Amino acid sequence: MRVPVKLLGFVFWLFFFNCVQCQAKQKLCSELSVDHGFTYWLPSNQEEIFYSCNEGYKPFTGNWWDSVTCREGSWSEEPLCIREEECVAFPSVPHGKLILRDHGTAEVECDPGFISTPRFIKCVSGTWETPVCVVGVHCNIPPKVENAVIISKPEEFYVDGSSVTYACRRSISINGKSTVFCRNGIWEDPPTCKEVMCVANLPANMRSDKHPGPEVSIRPGDTITLSCVGRGSELQGPSKITCTPNGEWDVQQFPKCVGGKCGPPPKVEFADTIEMIKYEYDSGERVEYGCFNKYTLVQHHRDSKYYTCEQGEWRGDIKCLKPCTVTVEEMDERGIQLYYGGRQKIFSPHGDRITFVCQWRKQHLKVNALIQYCNDGVMILPECV
Repeated sequence: MRVPVKLLGFVFWLFFFNCVQCQAKQKLCSELSVDHGFTYWLPSNQEEIFYSCNEGYKPFTGNWWDSVTCREGSWSEEPLCIREEECVAFPSVPHGKLILRDHGTAEVECDPGFISTPRFIKCVSGTWETPVCVVGVHCNIPPKVENAVIISKPEEFYVDGSSVTYACRRSISINGKSTVFCRNGIWEDPPTCKEVMCVANLPANMRSDKHPGPEVSIRPGDTITLSCVGRGSELQGPSKITCTPNGEWDVQQFPKCVGGKCGPPPKVEFADTIEMIKYEYDSGERVEYGCFNKYTLVQHHRDSKYYTCEQGEWRGDIKCLKPCTVTVEEMDERGIQLYYGGRQKIFSPHGDRITFVCQWRKQHLKVNALIQYCNDGVMILPECV
């Protein structure tokens, strides 16, 4: 027996409609009532119920009316009416939250880096006091380091005691602590990221094939060839050395030139040799210098006036201190003159003591003393007005 197609469609529609109703009933929430208040819902929408409270009461949410919604068989919240003098739900606290401690007091708990003002709030005449979380002691963005990154996401601020870690770009080494801390609102000194280099200062009797002067600076992997200068000077150690990835030479001891002779002695500022110089000097020979007129030799020890040839290299440290010059014009500008000698130009060596006096009818300002000393070409002058 064949069933009409229209009948089959009607049966299918009736089955689908009943299933939808069945599911809807299964998802309906339980009946709802509210103490000290009343509810209301629209016949066309029973999933949302509105409620208000009786005289002397108010919804816990803080409004004079509110609503709850049925979702998946449960109400979004429980409708609650409280007395007018009671406090409603906690206010929101940016960067924090509230914790109820007793019936009318709540504690403000702020997020890390924030402090509460005040720490506790009270319910006063049905209203909670205003809670605030403000930024406490903190550090701002960490210092920027060239050729480096910080291996954590940037933060708005960093609480006291927090830390960040720097990392240098590849092939560049870090100098200093990679992790720095925020201490009392100030970041510790960050590290630096500098390209790894081998640096050396060659003695006067040594040369490098790639550097005309005494200073050598090359990158890891590069090699230099060393040689000695001066007749009879020999290289002790390998002639070729290479810069390693950690910025050190690939030898335990840097090569040196031994033996040999020195060329003419070096020039010294404000000084000259006291004897005729030679073209070549043997190791151990020395040359004496004398400072120019009115210049003073610094004497650290008895050999301070000599340069000595050692293994083909001149060694010594000679320094001549400059004298002081004061012109008549400079003294007139300051209203002073010499205690001995009046108005005349002076040219005094280092360490000399000079006594000034005020010119006629002028008074000493007493900012700088009238007695002054020459100090390597500098003399502080007093002033009279």
